[in-house]
Amino acid sequence: MTSPSSLLRAAAAATLALAALPVAASAASALPPPAPTVADSRDQLATLTVAPEDNAGYDRTLFTHWITISGTCDTRETVLERDGSGVVTDSACKATSGSWTSVYDGVKTTDASTFDIDHVVPLAEAWGSGASGWTSTDRKNFANDLVRPQLIAVSASSNRSKGDRDPAEWQPTSATWKCEYVREWINVKYYWDLDVDSAEKAAVEDMLDTDC
Repeated sequence: MTSPSSLLRAAAAATLALAALPVAASAASALPPPAPTVADSRDQLATLTVAPEDNAGYDRTLFTHWITISGTCDTRETVLERDGSGVVTDSACKATSGSWTSVYDGVKTTDASTFDIDHVVPLAEAWGSGASGWTSTDRKNFANDLVRPQLIAVSASSNRSKGDRDPAEWQPTSATWKCEYVREWINVKYYWDLDVDSAEKAAVEDMLDTDC
């Protein structure tokens, strides 16, 4: 299975846009790209293939990350700058000051090292849903996707609580983020043409009905 042919063009456009960012920023621009509307999310979900997951052969190192995005900034550093407030970075692109709020659980910090960059659709989940058939380039692009709402800076505790689990097994404790989260999940799976299992689809449908 391969990703859509427009990926390289979109990734190139994103890289060019990021290249224009200064090394030091006074404030973050936004959280991840907004997910589609609830109606569009339902339409996207309806197109996804329902199939059991198969994680045989999964190895996290098969998804190369983090990669250089612009100058000395890698994907993690780029997301930290984007998702924080008043973020200042040094010449190596490391955040030296700023503040961050984890949308998953409301945890706040001024120490970027205490936050992780979450893959909304985890790498193991992607592998078992179709990414096992991708090329190494596809998997690298997925693991560093800044165009879709796939990457977000969150508290280390919430990211590790989530692990590789899907919405049938884990959901944000912050009720105000659940609708955004489920729409992000659907959008990423839709764009990357990943399957959903039956329990996952039921949980996602329930979240759209009750949290959106």
